Amino acid sequence: MNRNVLISGASIAGPALAYWLGRHGFNPTVVELAPALRGGGQAVDFRGDTHLTVLERMGLLPELRAMQTGGSPMSFVDEGGRTLLHLPAEFAGGAIEVLRGDLAQLLYERGLDHTEYLFGDSITGLTETSSGVRVDFRHGASREFDLVIGADGLHSNVRRLAFGPEEDYVSHLGYYAATWQLANERGWGRGSVGYNAPGRLASVGADHRDPARAGAFFVFAAPGLSYDRHDPEQQKRLIADAFSGLGWEVPRLLDSLRRAPELYFDSISRADVDTWSRGRVCLVGDAACGATIGGMGTGTAMVAAYVLAGELARAGGDHRAAFARYEDRLRKYAKGCQTGGDRTGKFLAPGTATGLRFRNGLLSKPVFLNWMLRLGEKVSSDVALPDYAAEPRRPNPGPGVSEDVVTFPV
Repeated sequence: MNRNVLISGASIAGPALAYWLGRHGFNPTVVELAPALRGGGQAVDFRGDTHLTVLERMGLLPELRAMQTGGSPMSFVDEGGRTLLHLPAEFAGGAIEVLRGDLAQLLYERGLDHTEYLFGDSITGLTETSSGVRVDFRHGASREFDLVIGADGLHSNVRRLAFGPEEDYVSHLGYYAATWQLANERGWGRGSVGYNAPGRLASVGADHRDPARAGAFFVFAAPGLSYDRHDPEQQKRLIADAFSGLGWEVPRLLDSLRRAPELYFDSISRADVDTWSRGRVCLVGDAACGATIGGMGTGTAMVAAYVLAGELARAGGDHRAAFARYEDRLRKYAKGCQTGGDRTGKFLAPGTATGLRFRNGLLSKPVFLNWMLRLGEKVSSDVALPDYAAEPRRPNPGPGVSEDVVTFPV
């Protein structure tokens, strides 16, 4: 019952869910807008017993430890380059830090033998019937699946189609973030060095793989901006305007931005969905409860994929029971992790000179820094994980009660 599952998104939550569904005997298909698996990306981290337990049950810990970056120390400097605050590698890197692209590739490979991948396509329509969901694709022919899972991030297409417009669920937290690659002509070392002005952060650090390359990371405060998410040149102008007139290495970094072939630019936002499922459609990861930066999104996505697949297996594919138990088990935990993202912009780029001095002074105290590290571990571990592999399978029930036909328009 309900064995054929379509997952939208091939970043982290999607391939992780496909892996677990395959382990439990389901038939997952993953559709991804990009023409191939996305490489690169920022470092992502895992911390606390819950994250590590899921990685251990997947058998990923040895490989992730072999490819880990070693963490990313952070320094904040004044205009002359004098260090004002230094944060150790474990502050941002947790117990294990790896590059997002490396993790995505590993998850993809682990689940490939039981997962169908549809790259270069996206969902344009969902129509729920009594027996499944008819899915229309931008390029491929329409198909029917038993269940559809949105694992497609903060700007989820599945959530838009099945739940409603993005503005009903995603809240802007007052900041924007941008990253791009550049030549490491200044010999930047491991970790990042950042310069602040009120409401702005410009930082740079050597690439984890290639010391001849570096990565820039900018954050700035701004109300909701109107821009085209598919127009990088417009986004570059917004960034240049926000950092115009600043000293330190900012002019050099802005010059590299003008030549950068690729740019990541997005608002720092939070997703709040009142219920994570509608009929046969369910959300997982950032689509359900994401925060752009600082909300432990990668670890939460891995935990959520494990629990959602496990509850579907426990319920013999009964999606009503499984979706309800999945959300009941994880909502409080996910919201607790997500709240860290509310503070990210204010931490990285406090809005006033007083706020900058307060942050630097407070985090320079080892007692407070250690307290923050312990708090992060506690929040990331604040959930009990069933061992689904050790549980007997519930027999598949017979056909359920027919449901009304529901259409989700584009």
